Amino acid sequence: MILPNGVTGFYNSEAIKPPKVEGKQFKQLCFDIVSRNGGKVIDFNTPQYPANFYYAQVEILGNRFYILLNEHYPYLAFASAVEFGNIKFIDNPVLYEQFSPFFRVIGTVELNVPFNQNLVKKTELNSAELEQLAYWKPETVGQIIFNYWD
Repeated sequence: MILPNGVTGFYNSEAIKPPKVEGKQFKQLCFDIVSRNGGKVIDFNTPQYPANFYYAQVEILGNRFYILLNEHYPYLAFASAVEFGNIKFIDNPVLYEQFSPFFRVIGTVELNVPFNQNLVKKTELNSAELEQLAYWKPETVGQIIFNYWD
């Protein structure tokens, strides 16, 4: 997976500011898709410093989990836990199919790919992001796309 410029939320100047995704659409889709599957949205959070992602806590058939969306790119993932510095990614094939017409749903195989310096060459990350990588030392691609860096 090629990580685009600004996916972490960090950038050097207003001239290269990363794009933003439409949070209203994500919120509406969460409510619609989850209710169609017999569930409910328990909580919905917009990106707040230092997080770079939206997330909805949902419950479907007694199973609680999270739906995450990167603030800058339409990258969506599912997680069983969302805590500062600890996101446990999971797969949800049913919701994967339903969200994929709207977002690029990323599964655990891609999210858990170990991140190392060889992968840096295959990214479009800007110098501010590379500084953050050096500081935070993420271990996986998922920790870069969905982060709590400040």
